[in-house]
Amino acid sequence: MAEISLRSRDARRVLVYAPMGQPLGGHELASHLWVAERLAGLLGMSYGGIGRDTERHPRGERYVVPYRTLNLREARRFGIESPADLFGGVVTEDFVGTKLITHGLVRPGAVAPSGWSDLFASKIIDVVLPGFSVFTPSDLRTATGQLLREGGVRIKSPRDMGGQGQRVVKTVDELEPLIESMGPGPWLEDGLVVERNLDEVATISVGQVVLDGIQATYVGRQRLIRNHDGDMVYGGTDLLCTRGDFEALRQLPLTGDQRLAVEQARCYHDEAIRCFPGTYASRANYDVAQGKDANGRWYSGVLEQSWRIGGASAAEVEAVGSLLAHPSRRAVWASTRESYDRREPVPDDAKIVFHGDDPKAGFLVKYVRTKRSAGT
Repeated sequence: MAEISLRSRDARRVLVYAPMGQPLGGHELASHLWVAERLAGLLGMSYGGIGRDTERHPRGERYVVPYRTLNLREARRFGIESPADLFGGVVTEDFVGTKLITHGLVRPGAVAPSGWSDLFASKIIDVVLPGFSVFTPSDLRTATGQLLREGGVRIKSPRDMGGQGQRVVKTVDELEPLIESMGPGPWLEDGLVVERNLDEVATISVGQVVLDGIQATYVGRQRLIRNHDGDMVYGGTDLLCTRGDFEALRQLPLTGDQRLAVEQARCYHDEAIRCFPGTYASRANYDVAQGKDANGRWYSGVLEQSWRIGGASAAEVEAVGSLLAHPSRRAVWASTRESYDRREPVPDDAKIVFHGDDPKAGFLVKYVRTKRSAGT
């Protein structure tokens, strides 16, 4: 069957992947290029592979899939002026595309980057975990001390992905080696996120993609698997995806936990667009953590936004393709899977995204599947 696309093919516009200075190679690059080529087919564009980050293009000549969220200067260089020009997002200040905006400052007037929004922090305080964003050693000590009164504290680097750059502390004294390694501050280029640590955590993904002619919104749950070192790492996501916006998603028969996560992600999404004028995204994903703290209290809160290509993007584009191929369908299930086990069979109906030996991760297979409903 011929590939379904959103519009007739226009070879004058080329879709390119922009690595944004990241080293080329490995399973992540292969996965991103797989998604980019699939998107080119859906959008009816020519596929140009990897594009140079420093190459300037007139508006409308390129559709860009960048490795990370872009700032306005980078977007202009690529000729990007709206969500119709990229798969990802554009922000006015670099920190807006990181975990830092998820939490407010430890006190009014605390050190923060130019463009910081106290209003955003106040608008989303009820849909995120208890926490702070800090930019000086003294504010880090204060924030950690406050949160430690009710249990362990997770300290996160705002730019790292996949759970990297995180540590859990149980006493203020455990901070000192971290502070020493970062220097005296202020850390306006980086900063740190300090938030309530949860155990027995389930991570729900809520997101939206906007492509030419269709908007699709989803909710799903992430899986954890063991890698070759025995560590628990990301192992894929199961998505329930529907045509339309967050309101359309709310009309599906969701569980109570899913419904709460959707409402929290929707609030975060809407307020971010309002409080940071000039921010836009054609791909938006929000990770919502649900679990218990050290005292057994249950929490649900948005951890971060992802306005860039991500681990669930293969499932996102396959879901859109399935909805296009079957216009009468209200929703579709799509899932990504990752496995480090050579013996694990790959389903016959799966599309292989990566299969081989990664220089860092070792053997790894990634694939994506779609189905009409949970039972088919």
